[in-house]
Amino acid sequence: MVFDPEELYEVDSELPELSGAVLLHQLDGFMDAGTAGKAVSEHLRERLDSTVVARFDVDRLIDYRARRPSMTFAADHWAGFEAPELAVRLFHDEAGIPFLLLDGPEPDHEWERYASAVRSLVERWELRMVVHYHGIPMGAPHTRPLGVTAHATRAELIGEYQPVLNQLQVPGSAAALVELRLGESGHDAAGFAAHVPHYLAQSRYPAAGLTLLGSVTRIAGLSVPDEGLVESARRTDEEIERQVSESDEVAEVVRALERQYDTFVEAMDKKNLLADETEMPTAEELGAEFERFLAEQQNGE
Repeated sequence: MVFDPEELYEVDSELPELSGAVLLHQLDGFMDAGTAGKAVSEHLRERLDSTVVARFDVDRLIDYRARRPSMTFAADHWAGFEAPELAVRLFHDEAGIPFLLLDGPEPDHEWERYASAVRSLVERWELRMVVHYHGIPMGAPHTRPLGVTAHATRAELIGEYQPVLNQLQVPGSAAALVELRLGESGHDAAGFAAHVPHYLAQSRYPAAGLTLLGSVTRIAGLSVPDEGLVESARRTDEEIERQVSESDEVAEVVRALERQYDTFVEAMDKKNLLADETEMPTAEELGAEFERFLAEQQNGE
């Protein structure tokens, strides 16, 4: 049986020319420390007008029993159902350049078919690149510049970013599989993971979203206002500083991370965070930390 990728989505037939546009890709359900990726998508929706141009078949892709959608009960009848939506929206940046955003819940089923469907949209619209973004927990202080792990199907796409680790095995995601399959088929794709201080990973941390927005807009060549995220990050940072100042224990943790960070940067002439590989967590330790973070999300902690 041959699978037709177009079975997974419906497309608006009345679309402008999209050749050369970039598709941004952000899914809920996998790792997003500090809700950094979600903050970027919400910022785009709030700041720019958009139109839905494609919808995926969530009945095929989503396990409703694993994450039950909300329903509204009014007195004596069911009055509403908040159906999940996995859709592509068309935006235009401040210069009028069109770009797309595919976001929504991460598919629970048929990852390979989902990846094929995304690739078929890339080829159908002759898109230039797909860019994914999210947050990951790292042992870094909030008082220092946030790092970003970048990856791409071609090294030239992210040449300005320095790799932190040579190899790391972590739990997979639908977005990562999309990037892998796009690269195998000759398409450009890239991704960014903002380094969120591990003690803030379960909180909303707008500074990480602001960092991601900068990385995404640079690689995509887009002009998007950042005022909302800037102000949100400022307020959050002030609240964090207040809480740190009220706890000697937390303050000492932050100071220890600052010393570690500064040592790494100084040793590498400020090129990246690695001073001595033996002082860094092993790939297995980082993988275990990521798995713990995902387990905490699933358990609602």
